[in-house]
Amino acid sequence: MKKVLLFTALAAALTAGFAQANEKLVVAATPIPHAEILELIKPTLAKEGVDLQIKVFTDYVQPNVQVAEKRLDANYFQTLPYLENFNKGKGTNLITVVGVHVEPFGGYSKKIKKIEDLKDGATVAIPNEGSNSGRALLLLQKAGVITLKDPTNALATPKDIASNPKNLKFKELESALLPRVLDQVDLDLINTNYALEAGLNPAKDALIIEDAKSPYVNFLVARPDNKDSDAIQKLAKALTSPEVKAFIEKKYNGAVVPAF
Repeated sequence: MKKVLLFTALAAALTAGFAQANEKLVVAATPIPHAEILELIKPTLAKEGVDLQIKVFTDYVQPNVQVAEKRLDANYFQTLPYLENFNKGKGTNLITVVGVHVEPFGGYSKKIKKIEDLKDGATVAIPNEGSNSGRALLLLQKAGVITLKDPTNALATPKDIASNPKNLKFKELESALLPRVLDQVDLDLINTNYALEAGLNPAKDALIIEDAKSPYVNFLVARPDNKDSDAIQKLAKALTSPEVKAFIEKKYNGAVVPAF
C-alpha cells in the first residue's frame, strides 16, 4: 500500500510539473521591436514554466480584437492613448499590465533635408488611427509647422488644425502603409516600429522626432480576468528585466528607449 501511495504521489507531482512546464501564453506583437524583445525572453520564461508563443501581426486592430475575444492572452505593441481610444470605439475593456519602452515617433522625407524646407502645398502623410494621428500632429505642432485648436489634444485630426501657414495637404493612411509612400510624399510621419521594419534609423534619419520624455510608452496589455495571472506577471517581470533594458539600449541605438 505504501508503494502504491508513493507511486501515486510521484505521478501526481510529475503531472503537476509537466502541466506547469507547459503553461502556454500566446501574445500578439508587431515584428520590430516587440516580437524581437519577446523572442529574447522566451528561454527565461521557459525556465519559469511558461511556454511563450508569439503571434506576429502587422496591423494595430486584430491584436486587440483577438485578446478581447480571448483568442489570445495578451498583446504588446501599443501606447495608452491608442488603447484608450480603441476601448472607447470598440466597447472593449483591455487594460495595461506594465510599460516597457518608448519608440520616439518621427517624420521622414526623401525630398527635403530639414523640416524648414517644406514648401507651400506640400503633402504630408500621417496615420489615420485616432491617437497616432494626434501624435503626428502634435509633433508637427512642436516643430512649428502647424498649430492645433487644442494644443494638447492627443486625438487630434487634420480637422483640428487651427493654423496651417504652408497649406500642407494631409494624406491619412493606416500606419502599416506609411513607409510605402515615403517616395510619394514630402514628409511622412511613421511609427517607429514600422520605420525600423523599413530600414530607417529614427535616431539618424528622422527630420523631426519625439524626445525621450515622450508620454507614449508601449505597454503589455491583457484583460481584467487574466492580468494578475501567474504567467502574465512572469511575462511582465521578464519584459522589465535588466536583460531587456540592456538589449534595447544596445540593439536599437536610441530608436527604442526603455521606460523602466
